[in-house]
Amino acid sequence: MNDRPSVRIHPTADVAPDAEIGDGTSIWNQSQVRERARIGAGCIIGKNVYVDVGVVIGSNVKIQNNASVYHGVTIEDGVFVGPHVCFTNDRVPRAVNPDGSLKRDEDWSVVLIRVRSGAAIGANSTILPGVTIGRWAMVGAGSVVTRDVDDHALVVGNPAHRLGSVCSCGEPLRDEADGAPFRGACPACGRPFPPTEEAD
Repeated sequence: MNDRPSVRIHPTADVAPDAEIGDGTSIWNQSQVRERARIGAGCIIGKNVYVDVGVVIGSNVKIQNNASVYHGVTIEDGVFVGPHVCFTNDRVPRAVNPDGSLKRDEDWSVVLIRVRSGAAIGANSTILPGVTIGRWAMVGAGSVVTRDVDDHALVVGNPAHRLGSVCSCGEPLRDEADGAPFRGACPACGRPFPPTEEAD
């Protein structure tokens, strides 16, 4: 039963009693939000999304259907997570120890991931442990992110590599011929790039 009147939780969603859910957030059908997870205000958690124990999600975040957000992930405000995105948290995954015994919680170490404000992660992308995705960065669909992504960087591929820059409005911006980041006004919105604190 939803005892949070400003929060919309679908009857088929499974939300732990101690999970913190911000005002105006919607959690759709068959999603699971585990113990001690914290989700900010105004978020949309799509169908069949898994939010693991202790995950931290900021406000105004959109997580699309079938995404998996595992323990150790922090997602800041205003982030877009496309469908089927998977955040991993184990650099040396094994089901069993060398002696054949099933691994338990104490047999491995969680490796953290952080997604900074305004970033967008395209559908079917995989984010490896230990990665930070910068503010307003964009990860192209189907990418495998193996290392940190700079603020306002556009990355694609497996492993993900820099294709150029991206404006806060989402417009891709080609880097200069010498590889330096784009400089000038965004052709879509007119914002200066690189952005100033005031414009960003």
